[in-house]
Amino acid sequence: MAPLVAMINSLHSSKNVFISLIYDFIRQFSTLIANKLTAKFISRWADRRFIYAIDIKIKLSGVLIDMLHLPILVAAGGINSAGKTSNRQAFKRMVIDNLGAADQEQTRQALAAIMGTSDRAEQDAGTLIRTVEASHFDPRAVPWARRITTQNDLSADMAPTQITEGLPQNWVPSQGEGKRTSVSLSAGTELLLPGTRNFEISAAGLLPTGFDPGTLYGSRNHPRGLQMTVFAASDALADLGIDWSEVEARVSPDAVSVYVSSSMGQLDEGGTGGMLRGRGMGKRVTSKQCPLGFAEMPGDFINAYVLGSLGNTGPALGACATFLYNLRLAVQDIRSGRSRVAIVGAAEAPVVAEVMEGYAAMGALASDKALRALDGLSDNVQPDARRACRPFGENCGFTMSESAQIMVLFDDDLALELGAPTLAAIPDVFVSADGPKKSISGPGVGNYVTFAKSASLLKNLLGDRHFSAGGVVQAHGTSTPQNRVTESQIMSQVAVAMGVEKWTVGAIKSFIGHSLGAAAGDQLSAMLGVWETGVMPGITTVDHVASDVATDRLEFPLQTQVTELPKYALINSKGFGGNNATAAVLGPEVTRELLARHHGQRKLSDWRASHERVQIQRNNIESARLQGDWAPQYHFNEGVLDPSGVEVNEDRIKLGERSIDLRVTAPENWRL
Repeated sequence: MAPLVAMINSLHSSKNVFISLIYDFIRQFSTLIANKLTAKFISRWADRRFIYAIDIKIKLSGVLIDMLHLPILVAAGGINSAGKTSNRQAFKRMVIDNLGAADQEQTRQALAAIMGTSDRAEQDAGTLIRTVEASHFDPRAVPWARRITTQNDLSADMAPTQITEGLPQNWVPSQGEGKRTSVSLSAGTELLLPGTRNFEISAAGLLPTGFDPGTLYGSRNHPRGLQMTVFAASDALADLGIDWSEVEARVSPDAVSVYVSSSMGQLDEGGTGGMLRGRGMGKRVTSKQCPLGFAEMPGDFINAYVLGSLGNTGPALGACATFLYNLRLAVQDIRSGRSRVAIVGAAEAPVVAEVMEGYAAMGALASDKALRALDGLSDNVQPDARRACRPFGENCGFTMSESAQIMVLFDDDLALELGAPTLAAIPDVFVSADGPKKSISGPGVGNYVTFAKSASLLKNLLGDRHFSAGGVVQAHGTSTPQNRVTESQIMSQVAVAMGVEKWTVGAIKSFIGHSLGAAAGDQLSAMLGVWETGVMPGITTVDHVASDVATDRLEFPLQTQVTELPKYALINSKGFGGNNATAAVLGPEVTRELLARHHGQRKLSDWRASHERVQIQRNNIESARLQGDWAPQYHFNEGVLDPSGVEVNEDRIKLGERSIDLRVTAPENWRL
């Protein structure tokens, strides 16, 4: 096997056209043989379409590369503090001053459509990191009950219904006049006195001012994270530019995967937060708060109400790496052939006073007091909220933000067949725990593993010359003192070990804050913007890189600048508990080069012709949305499948108008 591997590797790296053709022939022939000889070699559980398909695995520097299908990123949608993700509008808001006139104007139109204002000053003030707005809570008057003890006997009037049960032992009711009952409280009674308090965390990344996703559809009592999910999923489908019915016509219902979740669940009033606070605040707990509060509910909403999917589900949780944990599941499904389409993402709505207080108690958030100390400001001066998040600079904690990011992946065959956008390719995502550690919230060494594996895979795919020339790292970059040291050390050491000349490091949390489980979605979305515009966002909130940051083989641009388009990117995430993840991402140019290699130039030419029509449709959709047509896809109580309409036989199950092949065969060497 080793000589064959060496020959294939040699052929793969050759620039000779004739040799490349030989390589393609060997690869395709090997795939054909492998498909026919599964019973004698490696077999796996799979649906019937791929029952005798095996992955051609080539061992390169300890990395197993699955060559059966290449996951293609075909659409990205969502919403964060910079705006909507489709058409890379959120990214363009971050770098708007470095764009051409046409892109600036379109970005302003998109902001006007979602914010309800064409005033540029209002658009600028109402986006990105800023002081928490009253629609969330007032940081100068956060509800904060005080515990007091009575010094004397007290009495109070209450409605009889309020005292039927559960009165404290030293509360004595007596008959009052009319419909009121008098209650006596003896001295020494402990009471909670409602009040407010100044909260020393006043900056956050909020959705654009004036944008309320719940008003765009029949949201009922949905938590904010689910409202954002419905918008984000619809935004991603709009970015695809292909009617979903056309996708459904080409793909079996069970070949669609949806992996979307939140890291913390829905913690505002409509979800778990309202359920837990209800009784303590004298409110009723509703029947919706418990189920809608689940962390996997964003994916469930997409399955039930956006797509009506019958496919794979089961999203992952990985703290602040949740988006990449879900992306990993999708990539594995597509590479193996189990799924042809995957919807991936995360939604997080954590700008809730109680949630932020939890992070503040750990010293994780940038407080006003700490920012004043960094900037040498007096106690009566309010720090600049815009500069609250300072990755890799002198910093004091991260800035909370809200975001929902949804992306659509196709296998390479389907992407070519439908003329889908080829925004990027994602060959793999690696995850790792930290091993033994002393702090559940502190970073460990596991991120070395994920980051180095991703780099190794990219090096093997691209070859030494293209890899070592450098790419972009979209860093986790939280703006904590620990992160700036540990993450920079990882990036630098791996760069040296892999022979990288220079990696450019991006840290977009400086613009939009930290959206917890959705953060890597923000990072990947920003990378798509870099590839589309050729503009690299700088870490503009810092004026110098901190002295304890490792800089060998790394460049930390502090100013936004036009850049040469990188061939690849690494998307890095670190989460509480030792949840580390890194995605290897290939740029659109490299992606199309790989597609031509694998499928031939003729298929790529056919794709270009189909893609022109898709691009026209994308442009038409975007034009309509800029005119205010923002109605999300939301199909509550539509086309509900009834068990009476289910037909089952040995080979197939029919569910309404859709059917699924049931012929699933076990590997021969497992059969009794």
